Amino acid sequence: MTDKITSTSKAAAAASNTTSASTSSSTSNSKNLMYIPKFRNGSFYQYLTRLWDYPLKKFDSPEEVERKVCIFAEWVKESQHTVFHTGAGISTSAGIPDFRGPKGVWTLEKKGLKPDINVSWDDARPTLTHMAIVSLERKGKVQYVVSQNIDGLHLRSGLQRKKLSELHGSMFADKCNYCHRQFVRHGAVKTVGQKCQNLTCPGVRSNGRRCRGKMHDTVLDWEDGLPELDLDLSEMQSNAADLSISLGTTLQIIPSGNLPVNTKKRGGKFVIVNLQPTKQDRHADLIINTYVDDVMRRLLELLDIPLLQYRPEDDPMFITRHKLEKYFRENGLPVDLDNFVDYSGFEPTEWTIQGKWLKEKELVERNKSRKVISKKRQSQEDKVEDELKKKIKPTEAFANNYTKTLGSEFQSSVQCKSVNGNYFKNEIKKDD
Repeated sequence: MTDKITSTSKAAAAASNTTSASTSSSTSNSKNLMYIPKFRNGSFYQYLTRLWDYPLKKFDSPEEVERKVCIFAEWVKESQHTVFHTGAGISTSAGIPDFRGPKGVWTLEKKGLKPDINVSWDDARPTLTHMAIVSLERKGKVQYVVSQNIDGLHLRSGLQRKKLSELHGSMFADKCNYCHRQFVRHGAVKTVGQKCQNLTCPGVRSNGRRCRGKMHDTVLDWEDGLPELDLDLSEMQSNAADLSISLGTTLQIIPSGNLPVNTKKRGGKFVIVNLQPTKQDRHADLIINTYVDDVMRRLLELLDIPLLQYRPEDDPMFITRHKLEKYFRENGLPVDLDNFVDYSGFEPTEWTIQGKWLKEKELVERNKSRKVISKKRQSQEDKVEDELKKKIKPTEAFANNYTKTLGSEFQSSVQCKSVNGNYFKNEIKKDD
């Protein structure tokens, strides 16, 4: 595919913003549709371009980044179930623009400009962050990845389908409208909105006969509902997590933006790595403001895990392409990847998500055991501290005089650490 990655159409920009939505009042309450608030003035697209128009946040100092990443690494070591939530910011170093960053599609379009990008979807390669996630997964440090991205770079990095939910579809996977199986494409799709590709399904039925369905792209447009199995798995995995990590996303689009908070509600930790403020900053236990590639590189160093390198020979897209080219040559057919319409005699790499994964014993048990922590069960000490946080901006003096601030009702042993400018107690004991 020779098309360059640009904001050439509103539909493509909307789809590339990695979400789906419905503006119909009859479907806005469905859990698998994105909620878009109503507005009175301006077009829908103009509204979206102004949505959560955050300024670029100041970078953390190198010393602050190091301190935070050390905390981050300890949490990864301790976690028994870690889930990554990824957005467009992890793909910018591959040449794919994000949307709300200083050079993002929507940021520049609001100024009447277009991103200066000269890379095709096919030519883009997984970034250091993509490969770091795979490296962690191979060592058992990552149990699942939830992605809003449609660029297919998680697929191409070698991450297993069983470990990945692609909530907004993929440029490199088609789905049959009859058997609903998904297969890896030989190149990036040229349509969005689940359009028919005029390709017969390569799937084979249990009776040995070929499926008669047609392949459709999986990239969602605004009116499309999120894929049910991907969404259900992402919810269950987030609920089961001890640690949720958000990389390169402002977490504005729901339901995907709310998933990391599900971990927090069940007693887990929540880490954000992003250059801009996010919609969920108030829920985070740790926020690191710097480039995600730098954070992931240092994380692997601290965990003593080698970074796996991208290998085209392991890329499912290239594997499918090479198999298809070989099939053409062996059958005396012209190698025309853009115009063939029949997969007869050839089956590409399957990329189907399985419903049985929702019923796996360990995942089900973790979901049952990790209940939402009710505010009613909050201890008296935490209630007092929460009230103080609302009324008093934490300072060194406040931290050092925590006992006096609480009054005689409590005795405290306070060891404070600065995390994102806030001071948190490690231990408070109530008088017996």
